[in-house]
Amino acid sequence: MIPPAEAKTYHAFGDTASFLLTGEQTGGSYTMFVNVTAPGGGPPPHRHENEDEWFYVVEGRAEFFQDGEWAEVPAGTAVFMPRGSVHAFRNVGDTPLKQIIHTAPSGFETFFSRMAEEFNRDGGPDMERVGAVSAEHGIYYV
Repeated sequence: MIPPAEAKTYHAFGDTASFLLTGEQTGGSYTMFVNVTAPGGGPPPHRHENEDEWFYVVEGRAEFFQDGEWAEVPAGTAVFMPRGSVHAFRNVGDTPLKQIIHTAPSGFETFFSRMAEEFNRDGGPDMERVGAVSAEHGIYYV
């Protein structure tokens, strides 16, 4: 059991991710985190080689990129992105977008903590390094 106050929280890509379950608690099966994205924010289209990813939109306005198209979904929607698929999400509203995101197997928490280090460096992130670290974790931007 991980109460919200004990979640490991990281800031990267303009998002705040609070990890409630990691590989440590799930025996490597999956990761679960609450992700908050500011208006206009969201990752660029990308794919994961190592994990499936699924989302539950708690509040706010979200658009998802899947199968080459963007589509807005209302709060309460669940979206599944299988490994290897090019996907993205973005906040198209004027309030924060809050989602619960899962990845399986676990490991995304390590990637995000490394990205937080990069994004919180003096002078901001080195985007070449962001791409290299992402590739180490099987994540590629398209």
